[in-house]
Amino acid sequence: MMKALTRTTIALIAVIVIIVAIAGIYYITQQGPSSTATPTTSPSATSSPSTSPATSQSPTTSPSETTPLPGEGVKVAILFDVGGRGDLSFNDMAYLGAERARQEFGVEVEYMTPRSLDDMVPLLQQLSESGEYDLLVLVGFLWTGALNQTVDQYPDQKFALIDSSTGIVRDNEVDILFREQECGALIGIIASGMAYSLNGSTVGAVAGMDVPPLWKFHIGYLFGVKYFEMKTGKPVNFLWQYTGTFQDTQVGYNTAWQLLQQDAKVLYGLAGLTHVGMFDAIIDWNEGGYGKAFGIGQDASQEWYAPQYIPISGAKRVDVAVYTAIKMVVEGTWHGGIITLGLNEGGVGIWDLDGVRTFAEIAYETGQLKDLTPDQVVQIVNETRNEYIPDYAWQLVNELEEKIKNGEIVFKTPLTHEEYDQIIQELSAGNLDAALEQGSVMGE
Repeated sequence: MMKALTRTTIALIAVIVIIVAIAGIYYITQQGPSSTATPTTSPSATSSPSTSPATSQSPTTSPSETTPLPGEGVKVAILFDVGGRGDLSFNDMAYLGAERARQEFGVEVEYMTPRSLDDMVPLLQQLSESGEYDLLVLVGFLWTGALNQTVDQYPDQKFALIDSSTGIVRDNEVDILFREQECGALIGIIASGMAYSLNGSTVGAVAGMDVPPLWKFHIGYLFGVKYFEMKTGKPVNFLWQYTGTFQDTQVGYNTAWQLLQQDAKVLYGLAGLTHVGMFDAIIDWNEGGYGKAFGIGQDASQEWYAPQYIPISGAKRVDVAVYTAIKMVVEGTWHGGIITLGLNEGGVGIWDLDGVRTFAEIAYETGQLKDLTPDQVVQIVNETRNEYIPDYAWQLVNELEEKIKNGEIVFKTPLTHEEYDQIIQELSAGNLDAALEQGSVMGE
């Protein structure tokens, strides 16, 4: 289980949820005189940052002490993708990691969102030529092409690309990736077990864009479903639908409704803001008397949104990735190349009940959670997990997690769409080893 963020993070993440409330869960785009984006200095926060699973927390300095923080004088720009903040998951987790670094290290942080994909290259050029920033952090796969076009022009500018890679090792570029297959595989087992508890055998996913991070989620999720089938002898029907967007809740709603009409009992949200619409469809499906179905969240703990219908969430710690990149600059340990975060590094996993409580408290304190208390959310989630996630499914999760952590199996990372399609095709036919770079699970 992914351990929770500590209670001291609440003031930081609360800012995120306040933004969501103001924006009506639509994304925020910076406005200003610049043709691409206007930097804004981050708002102050009053609590110290959390300790992430991947790093240890630096000692805090009391207000009365004058010892300078190690990052004072370091300036960082966080560049969100075009969806911006307010997605309740990916971009908002990136914000959290930057705020943690600002609190611990004393770095200056500015946040920006390009208005469109066409604005990405001009924005990178503008910021690099200014010479003001020690590090530019690019959040998301959509920045990959723009970075490749500009990074070599500015060898003295450091860049961190989060959740993608240009495929080229450079001294001034670090790419931080996630092993999403590891998280998706555990979720696939749980989704399958819940489907059978709901007297069904179909699971699905509402995915965002057809991009490499989603390829890895797809491979992992399907692997987990097939692992469940192999171990239990229970067949599972698998549905996967790309929506082509990370920021359209109506598309998420419509896609989810179509999958529910195909007898899906469990839907996995892998589409950022779009899958908030999936949650709404699941709520309406249940409360409209069409049947019982569950949703699964991703990145942040999203159970609080509808705890009776969202019993579990996968964790993708984008905050850890952003924090790690900034820490490298502050501590003088910068090195170009690729870093991957998985179960062993605390970069992915499943949110435990402490994590559920933390995010429920945030939602409650900012008025998003109105009809329940955080304690009630945790109670509902715990009861729902106990009732609908069978013990044998948890046993399989623990078994597979151990295989991953001890290196007995290692997932492939497809480099081309053709390779991705081939892996999915073979997985669908029951060849689980097609998804593995190392090890085997067949014949167990």
